[in-house]
Amino acid sequence: MRSPLPVRDGVGATRLHVPLSGPWPTVSAYMVERFFHLEPESLRERFDRGEIVAADGSALTRDTALGAEEFVWYYREPPVEVGIPFDVEILHQDEDLVVVDKPHFLPTTPAGKYVQNSALVRLRRALDNPDLAPVHRLDRATAGLLMFSARPQTRGAYQMLFQDRAIEKVYEAVSARPDGWEAPFPLTVRMHIEKLRGQVCVEVDPAREANSETLIELIDADDDVIHTLLRPHTGKMHQLRVHLASIGAGILHDNLYPILTDETPDDHERPLQLLARELRFVDPLSGRQREFVTRRRLQYAPR
Repeated sequence: MRSPLPVRDGVGATRLHVPLSGPWPTVSAYMVERFFHLEPESLRERFDRGEIVAADGSALTRDTALGAEEFVWYYREPPVEVGIPFDVEILHQDEDLVVVDKPHFLPTTPAGKYVQNSALVRLRRALDNPDLAPVHRLDRATAGLLMFSARPQTRGAYQMLFQDRAIEKVYEAVSARPDGWEAPFPLTVRMHIEKLRGQVCVEVDPAREANSETLIELIDADDDVIHTLLRPHTGKMHQLRVHLASIGAGILHDNLYPILTDETPDDHERPLQLLARELRFVDPLSGRQREFVTRRRLQYAPR
């Protein structure tokens, strides 16, 4: 469903589904209860200013009856953001595709306390392209290659590459070397991973059929760390982090696996040692083979 509001400062409007019936007399009454953490009168004043709109772009009032609109759009109030002092590097740009090297700590899309400090918003503003959209995701903590569609007309073709597993993805990681560790590589890790609503970490269910698979190979090792090459066959959330942790080689500076630790401010000297290194695929538009390689390096890799 297309937004009636244009992208503003690189950020698209938020769509909210509103019940067509219920105990609320008006749309504004529903939103006041829905967003209970906001000051009620400030929210109602947004209706008075015409900032909450229907699918046709017309402004709703604080008295618009519940059931008049099933969806409404509005711009989120921008959070006070902490700057992320790392830049996105553009590696490739044409009329259909943009490929970038994302730094650690920068989210792919706006989320929570990061809006302007997201790869999507930065690129929309830098390229003056409100239609730019990611065709896959990288965790905020992960650095490396990230692909964006430059226009809606061809976006689906690139999204299907990931859906059909028609794209080869290669990562690398650095893990602390466990005591007494002997290199078991290459090896393939398979397990069932599931993301449960409301949980930060994914769940592993050994009783269920595997839905994730990663080939892990050794690049190098020293007395302190092991440096691995990761070839995921699937793309489950946190897959590489979970798979390495499962063999006793949790990624260096991972605060989720194998143990969830308390959230702390970003330490830019200790980024997660995971890097999206290579992307290879046959371009669905031109039929040409394409290959992209990151220019970034993991700072804790053996030298």
